[in-house]
Amino acid sequence: MKKLGLVLVLLIVNLSIRAQKLYELSTIQTIEITFTESNWDELLDAQKAGDGNYVKAQSVSINGQEFLNVGVKYKGNSTYNANQVKNPLHIELDTYQDQDYNGYTDIKLSNVANDPSFLREVLSYDISRKYMHAPDANYANVYINGTLMGLYTNSESVTKDFIKEKFGSKDNTFVKCNPPAGAGPGTNAYPNLVYISDNSSDYETAYELKSDLGWNELILLCKSIAQDIDNIENVLDVNRALWMLAFNNVFVNLDSYSGEFAQNYYLYRDDEGKFNPVMWDFNESFGRFSQTGSGILNSTAEKQKMSHLLHSTEDNYPLIKQLLSIPMYKRMYIAHMKTILQENFENGAYYEKAQEMQAIIDASVQADNNKFFTYSDFTTNLDSDVTVASGRPGPSSATPGIKNLMEGRSSYLLGLADFTATTPTISEVSLSTETPQINTTITMTVDLENANAAYVGYRNDPDVHFKRVQMFDDGNHNDGAANDGVFGAEIAVKNTVVEYYIYAENDNAGLFSPRRAEHEFHSFTATSIIAPKTNLVINEFMASNESTVSDQDGEYDDWIELYNNSSSSMNISGYYLSDEADDLTKWMFPAGTKIEANGYVTVWADKDDLQSGLHADFKLSASSETIYLSNAVGQLIDEVSYMNAVPDKSFGRIANGVGNFRMLNAATFGRANEANSNTSIASSMVMNSSIRVFPNPANDFIKVKIDSQDKYFVNIYGMAGNLFYSGSIEEEKLIDVSTWSAGIYIVKLGERNYKLTVK
Repeated sequence: MKKLGLVLVLLIVNLSIRAQKLYELSTIQTIEITFTESNWDELLDAQKAGDGNYVKAQSVSINGQEFLNVGVKYKGNSTYNANQVKNPLHIELDTYQDQDYNGYTDIKLSNVANDPSFLREVLSYDISRKYMHAPDANYANVYINGTLMGLYTNSESVTKDFIKEKFGSKDNTFVKCNPPAGAGPGTNAYPNLVYISDNSSDYETAYELKSDLGWNELILLCKSIAQDIDNIENVLDVNRALWMLAFNNVFVNLDSYSGEFAQNYYLYRDDEGKFNPVMWDFNESFGRFSQTGSGILNSTAEKQKMSHLLHSTEDNYPLIKQLLSIPMYKRMYIAHMKTILQENFENGAYYEKAQEMQAIIDASVQADNNKFFTYSDFTTNLDSDVTVASGRPGPSSATPGIKNLMEGRSSYLLGLADFTATTPTISEVSLSTETPQINTTITMTVDLENANAAYVGYRNDPDVHFKRVQMFDDGNHNDGAANDGVFGAEIAVKNTVVEYYIYAENDNAGLFSPRRAEHEFHSFTATSIIAPKTNLVINEFMASNESTVSDQDGEYDDWIELYNNSSSSMNISGYYLSDEADDLTKWMFPAGTKIEANGYVTVWADKDDLQSGLHADFKLSASSETIYLSNAVGQLIDEVSYMNAVPDKSFGRIANGVGNFRMLNAATFGRANEANSNTSIASSMVMNSSIRVFPNPANDFIKVKIDSQDKYFVNIYGMAGNLFYSGSIEEEKLIDVSTWSAGIYIVKLGERNYKLTVK
């Protein structure tokens, strides 16, 4: 286990370093661009005015790491101007050759042209990530040909790599909801999700397709919003959309879907066919942009009192109008707004964070001779309104003080009837069994006050959407007596960790638990239903068969070998093989399948069950997989997990039929496994044990329990990659978490990882 543990430790640490090194908020990045041409500014302006291609820089250095032959161009719409010195930049490290900085290839640098406080973009991203997937952001001092251009905001680009990290895939429909030619006066190309027609040409001036295909899917989304809002959850992650709309409204972030141009967001259609919004470009948040799309907010006082139901009756904003026309969605929207207000503004947390940020960048702001306002404006605008005069081409404009705006806005919104309405109280959540087992159905109950409806959203796989199920207080759902305030619903348990949240409402208000759901959630752990130990075992398998052994049709497919340890023949008709914990009955052995005494049966895992012989309807992944063997009543008999399969190398039990799995130097297809295993790496590849981490969520202690006599190592990390616990474990270990901060932690044990919530 040691080697595999190290691999996974390095993986999580590297991911942490990847984010921290380029986007660590406490560190100002240093980016130095070198052009061979002295007229580099003219070249960049010409490309911006023309086809928008990159200009080749001789080199770009990021925190001292040099990259040769890099693409650079000016970006931006309202913040770019050919007559100003400090323009926003897009650096693409791999335009001309394959290179990256800690996994990043695109560097997006904004020139802070509209924000005297230097806070709006970075602070907005910092808060938004509590509630939704959003880019990382910090600051960078940028030099060109040795001259300091000034302090820029450095925001993570919403690329396909970003999408892959957040949604588990990247090749589906991916839309940038900004007009390709830019938004502004004189254009009516708005990516507002209005259904126009079934002709994609009617949408091409308002949206930019970032995937090869996808216009039909985008049009279907627009049509569904307009014509089938009752079934909108089939094509849209409604909860994420409500968080986006709630955030825009609270922050008076009007250079967004909620403002005049209805832009600055992405849509990605995941593997379940649902579009997921991702927000970006917060440089005009906190009331810097004044055009709502149905009027202009001329003063900070007007922005403080902007309606929380802005656009809820307007056809040009169908996402807002249609979603808020459904009472439950409206109550969810208000609940999200209330959470943002109470967690950041009512308690002053935003202000403390803003002060920390300004302290970090203070010296760099002073040294920025190309900033668009004075240092006095910088120190003033966190608290008070300022008027930026002659800092850049264009007219003067008033910019609200962030504190002035948000304290007034928080007070105004939290005083409205929609926000003061009595909310439900969610107290004890209980399971019908304290030790749920995989592939069973249990009842979850919750004690509520001031609620007439409740739902549990749950999922068995962290990469899929939550399934929302209604809970009942009718006495018929293991909920006790009818109308006693206890609501119940059945949950199908299909994996070791089940993630869930509760939503409760009355006629006037709703409440989530946890309040940041679905972005955050509760969880509980389950155990496998393991049948009494049998003589039938998984004995050997090959997950990357390129040339070792072929099936009856000459095809080199993955294979799984079973072995009968007994001295009697076994009829295994109706037994099952699977590679999914939530579907143990995925493939069934056909009638008449027998395995002789001390004999072998091999199944080809090729997803081709039309061939003669035993061919399962799934394939094995070479990267990582778990193989499950279950008996005819669906009880788990045996399982084995592995990772990083080597081509033409099998894993087999040593000793044959009874020992632990080892990578074999030579496959022993259909015969006894020989003691030729590569023991130096064997234990780093396969783990045979059942693992439990409980309770989850935890308050004081957790217990890590392993159904094995072997010694393993457990490491627990915070979400930033910092190590909180490391130690060996035999059978079980009690770990004190009472002093840890509330939040999400990753428990790494072998090739398995578990999400742990500490309250």
